[in-house]
Amino acid sequence: MTAASAECVGGVRIERGAKIPTWFRCGGAADRLARPRDEDELRACLANDPGLRVVGDGANLLVADGGVRELVVSLEGERFTRIEVDEASGRVVAGAGARLPRVINLCVRAGLGGLETLAGIPASVGGAAAMNAGGRFGSFADRVERVYAMDRQGREVELTREAAGFGYRTSGLGELIVTAVAFRLERGDAADLRDRRDEIMRTKTASQPMRERSAGCCFKNPTLTDAIVGVGAAGERVSAGLLIDRAGCKGLTVGGARVSEVHANFVVTAPDANAADVVGLMVEVGHRVRSAFGVTLEPEVVIWRSESVS
Repeated sequence: MTAASAECVGGVRIERGAKIPTWFRCGGAADRLARPRDEDELRACLANDPGLRVVGDGANLLVADGGVRELVVSLEGERFTRIEVDEASGRVVAGAGARLPRVINLCVRAGLGGLETLAGIPASVGGAAAMNAGGRFGSFADRVERVYAMDRQGREVELTREAAGFGYRTSGLGELIVTAVAFRLERGDAADLRDRRDEIMRTKTASQPMRERSAGCCFKNPTLTDAIVGVGAAGERVSAGLLIDRAGCKGLTVGGARVSEVHANFVVTAPDANAADVVGLMVEVGHRVRSAFGVTLEPEVVIWRSESVS
């Protein structure tokens, strides 16, 4: 199969053998990929394959080298990338396919505060909602008012922030397909908000391998069941990067994948890396941390395989 061959399903063009772009810049392709322009075309895709997968910016995704059989949908159409900013009310509605950095920048310029704490997080709005993306400065859910989505039967769903079930790097959105998110922001001084955004970016640039091929943090920060001297008390959420560093993993490599020397919770890839290298390195890091501290790390990176998602 080649990416050039295509078919149509319900008026939606289906590409064959399409590369799935990720920030790791490695991994397999989609047997079939569609780019629906609106909700009706998304419904047609669901009718064709209710088990379809949705790809956003690929910033937190690794696709197994063998690719995926399910239909993959990319919400790139104008309907899914629109951003509506109401400066008077502070309400902002962004489509699931809109890039989070663009939403942040538009809000900062409009003098609306609350999302600038997410500066430096590369994600689509839908992907950020599904995993409640965030970091030390804040989480996506902090300013969410409502989530608009579609279920696997093609029915449109609207959830309040509370009903969306946001938690640490997770949500209760499950199998729902996010189509848009509404935020409630606060009026502020555009210059002050810009300075805050830029300060956060400088902090991240100094402490993370921002210019390398990476999907951000590989593992979630774990909550300790037992105290670890010099790390944290029982019940405390601690840095996965600190545990990985102290387990001696910085610079560890498997094939073309390497644990960053700048931030131990980042796996970076060389041009010759494949997805198996990244998975193998994550497995080895998890083993070393478990052996050193008795802590099991949970992946933050989503891994797509032919038969299942983990």
